[in-house]
Amino acid sequence: MAIETITFGCRLNAYEAQVMKGEAEKAGLTDAIIVNTCAVTAEAVRQAKQAVRKARRENPSARIIVTGCAAQTEARTFGDMDEVDLVIGNADKMKAESYQPVVFGVRLNDKVQVNDIMSVRETAGHLIEGMDGRARAFVQVQNGCDHRCTFCIIPYGRGPSRSVPMGAVVEQVRRLVGNGYREVVLTGVDTTSYGADLPGQPTLGKLTQAILKHVPDLPRLRISSIDSIEADPALYEAITSERRLMPHLHLSLQSGDDMILKRMKRRHSRADALAIVGKLRALRPDMVFGADIIAGFPTETDEMFENTLAIVAQADLTHLHVFPFSPRQGTPAARMPQVAKAVARERAARLRAAGAAQFEKLCMSRIGQVENVLVEREGLGRTEQFVPVEVPGTSPGQIVAVTIAGATTEGLTGEAIRDAA
Repeated sequence: MAIETITFGCRLNAYEAQVMKGEAEKAGLTDAIIVNTCAVTAEAVRQAKQAVRKARRENPSARIIVTGCAAQTEARTFGDMDEVDLVIGNADKMKAESYQPVVFGVRLNDKVQVNDIMSVRETAGHLIEGMDGRARAFVQVQNGCDHRCTFCIIPYGRGPSRSVPMGAVVEQVRRLVGNGYREVVLTGVDTTSYGADLPGQPTLGKLTQAILKHVPDLPRLRISSIDSIEADPALYEAITSERRLMPHLHLSLQSGDDMILKRMKRRHSRADALAIVGKLRALRPDMVFGADIIAGFPTETDEMFENTLAIVAQADLTHLHVFPFSPRQGTPAARMPQVAKAVARERAARLRAAGAAQFEKLCMSRIGQVENVLVEREGLGRTEQFVPVEVPGTSPGQIVAVTIAGATTEGLTGEAIRDAA
């Protein structure tokens, strides 16, 4: 058996899983399963534990390694599982030496190898040749977070904000394009804080402009998510002037109610969120937005929730990630008066329904239009606005002009008419 990875959570985890697999192979590790965990919700942790138990049942002889954010924040919990051979913290999971076979022998005093993530100050520019079986590749430009939102455990799993130097990012993008990747996604934990720790304090906007300038053969660049209050002038300029930067942004919104935002310790208001959406649409009319939203945050009343529900339509959000609030031990929000779980679930369902209606509206508006589609798998791709499209007869890696013929609950259907210009 070779090395298998099981990944939970964000796009950054998807990228890191590829790096970890390469580092483990470099170390000579074989017959192993690496479980890359997420700590955002209690449900994510539960699913990771479930995956570990299933992996052991199905692969009794394999070494099982647990890493990622939940391994960092709940190291002993995973270390106490009989199914687990080794727990590696986030600070060390990208290093080949962490996977040396010797750590599985008698020299290891404790199978939990987790250090203090808050002491980490550097982010290496890990270069990978590409993502297995994908036309789109993710590039980590930043890690960690210096903010302390009251609901979030991630800073304790990822550590302080650290940025990859601009030159290393540009080189990685150049390598991926050379290997045939047609779209690159910039990703991180708090992507818009990029550069504050680097000499000269470059911004995410400056990085974006540098990539587009120095890698002219890159057809499509996408930014995974932004904290809108941190968006810099250079990012607005890039969005306005560069068609290769895709017209789709995912906002770290969390709520549409000012009191809840304050209790979350977010740095934007409802008006700020609406203003940035309006400003960006004025600059780029084809821009679409997604958002992360938490339903049932502690103290959220019906009226507060209605404010959040209303902003979905007011901001015309079309790609929603909705989470019922999940208290994480050690965070301030876990000590606040809780909303009943059933209420949080019902509110989450209403938000998802509102998001689905917005997405359907977007899809219906594209019927009859010609869209440039990046094909990711046989007959399936995504538009520049990140809408899935069924395009029969196309192959991964193609960017094709597609006449949109119809819409489904999952996205669009269409017919390829030519290679995109």
